[in-house]
Amino acid sequence: MGSHRRTAPSSGPDRSTVVALGLLSAAATALGAAPPSAAAPYDDTRADVDRLYQEAEKATEAYNAADERADGLRRQIAAMQDGIARKQSRVNTMRESLGSLAGAQYRSGGLEPALALLLSDDPEDYLEKASVLDRISVHQTGELSRLRSALRSLAQDRTEAAGRLGALERSRKAVAAHKRTVEKKLAEARRLLGSLPAGERAAWDRATRSARTDLPGPGAVPSSARAAAAVAAARSALGRPYVWGANGPSGFDCSGLTQWSYAQAGVALPRTSQAQRYAGRQVPLSEARPGDLVVYRSDASHVGMYMGNGQVIHAPYPGAPVRYDPVGMMPVSSVTRV
Repeated sequence: MGSHRRTAPSSGPDRSTVVALGLLSAAATALGAAPPSAAAPYDDTRADVDRLYQEAEKATEAYNAADERADGLRRQIAAMQDGIARKQSRVNTMRESLGSLAGAQYRSGGLEPALALLLSDDPEDYLEKASVLDRISVHQTGELSRLRSALRSLAQDRTEAAGRLGALERSRKAVAAHKRTVEKKLAEARRLLGSLPAGERAAWDRATRSARTDLPGPGAVPSSARAAAAVAAARSALGRPYVWGANGPSGFDCSGLTQWSYAQAGVALPRTSQAQRYAGRQVPLSEARPGDLVVYRSDASHVGMYMGNGQVIHAPYPGAPVRYDPVGMMPVSSVTRV
């Protein structure tokens, strides 16, 4: 049998050394790439915060709309209840008048069958039968007809009021649902912001506002005296806190600020940014003048007031006060001249 000779070791690096060097090289490459990948989660977090604030603002405007509807229903119901009370009083007076006539007839020795029915436990049955009684005088027939009409009107009003009360209850539930949505999204946004390092939070805030620190005056003349008054009111609100669902004077959300500002000028704007979009004549952004309403995003979920010099005053988001920002801070969907 032939002998087997062991191969002499090479003078170059052995296999284990090559593998080790390869692993070290890969680790060094990974470490060198770490900063960009570490920054990505912060970018994602800032994007999530932006998204949550945008969704919260949309839910806030839905809350404002539902709350406005509830307020309107409450006013309608109160007016209807006042009307029902007046009609009920009139019905009672008519019944008393017919009762007095019945008493007079009884004392004179006879009681009309129709009036006897009036004293029964079922006045509606009385009214139905009274129309066919041939012994009712012309005067009594007229009184009974008016009473029947009043009772029908009263019943219709009560039915309508019951329907409005049902609508009010549905609107209250919608308000509560939108409120929960807003609070949930704002809480999540605050949590995410709190998870960012201080520098990242500052970078996010800088990205959402103007770099200017001065307070520019209007660069053009307001379109009307009421627009000038609204501009002055909006400027007086600078520094007041964002409070979702609020329309002043101590705090505002975006549409609350514009509504309040125009209210100081004697103009009643709708409550929501979506409705304010159609509260006047729409003009191009290039022709915007102080006092015009600048509506943002395709869903019209944010609104500010143009002040000139390419600036708006608006209530940005929770934690940020009413302030100046560039008119192009987010996509502009329309400009409305009130």
